[in-house]
Amino acid sequence: MKLLHTSDWHLGRAFHRVNMLGAQAEFIGHLVTTVRERGVDAVLVSGDVYDRAVPPLAAVELFDDALHRLADLGVPTVMISGNHDSARRLGVGAGLIGRAGIHLRTEPAACGTPVVLRDDFGDVAFYGLPYLEPALVKDEFGVDKTGHEAVLAAAMDRVRADLAARARGTRSVVLAHAFVTGGEASDSERDITVGGVAAVPAGVFDGVDYAALGHLHGSQTITERVRYSGSPLPYSFSEAGHRKSMWLVDLDADGAVTAERVECPVPRALARIRGTLEELLADPGLARHEEAWVEATLTDAVRPADPMARLAERFPHTLSLVFAPERAPDDPDVSYAKRLADRSDQEIAEDFVAHVRGAGPDEHEQGVLRDAFDAVRADEAVREVAR
Repeated sequence: MKLLHTSDWHLGRAFHRVNMLGAQAEFIGHLVTTVRERGVDAVLVSGDVYDRAVPPLAAVELFDDALHRLADLGVPTVMISGNHDSARRLGVGAGLIGRAGIHLRTEPAACGTPVVLRDDFGDVAFYGLPYLEPALVKDEFGVDKTGHEAVLAAAMDRVRADLAARARGTRSVVLAHAFVTGGEASDSERDITVGGVAAVPAGVFDGVDYAALGHLHGSQTITERVRYSGSPLPYSFSEAGHRKSMWLVDLDADGAVTAERVECPVPRALARIRGTLEELLADPGLARHEEAWVEATLTDAVRPADPMARLAERFPHTLSLVFAPERAPDDPDVSYAKRLADRSDQEIAEDFVAHVRGAGPDEHEQGVLRDAFDAVRADEAVREVAR
């Protein structure tokens, strides 16, 4: 069975100030063409269909168009909700849409109930695990420990129990939206840390033939059977080095997996350039970036006059301007933002405690801070679901 694995469409999202809806529509067209021309038997969409719980109308219309075009192909599609989606909204009409071969899986309670498709070698069971917010689903799965690993492990126990009751030789595919250990993150993903831990081990998916993952925006192989497709379009300059693609996965009669990357159309290359303003304007080696979307980091000791306007004369698609004067780390003028770069909310709070009272928090106090951050994030998730 030939599967096309994609995820993280983020319909409705902009790239800095650039509206990406046209590029997203082009991707949908590319997806449909790939399905038709490569003889795909099933399409997998592993969450974050939309960029936010209440997407703009234009994004909903594009999603509706995608559903119609996929249904017209007569190729089944299995789709789960991600942490950016409103599971309840995305799942409206799932039963009716399922009759057209578009199988939306947004209910955690149904994770052990697969979509079963058949090829010449028998059944393939597709289990959809929507994004599992631990604070919201721990009671459903009967886990005491609130964390991603606990709820995912419990969900996978249901998957394995259902699979064990099926005919010998039934192959299996899981769609999941999570941060798996070994994956490389980028700046455009929303933090899903709980209890100071964001990642779960790849071993949680043991026992299935293929795990089609979503959430991380870079296409990557955790193991031969556990992969991220990544987002089809860039959503931050941290993705400048990404090859945007989908996985074309062949699942043979015995459940062995081979995978091929299918490149996605990207509207414009990304470039991150760094130096003084005069260096950036004069360096002939940067000519290759003149038509790219550019993030320029200026290292001038003193902020130059009209830097954006001057950069735009050479790099007309400059979207982001960062000032990072080259100073010693202990220089008192090093910016507050730079000191906070790459530090978690927990670390920043602990540093604040240390600054105020002269000593950092002890283990108990660290736990109090961690619980507070988790409670706020869980409350935001509850309010988003209730919208």
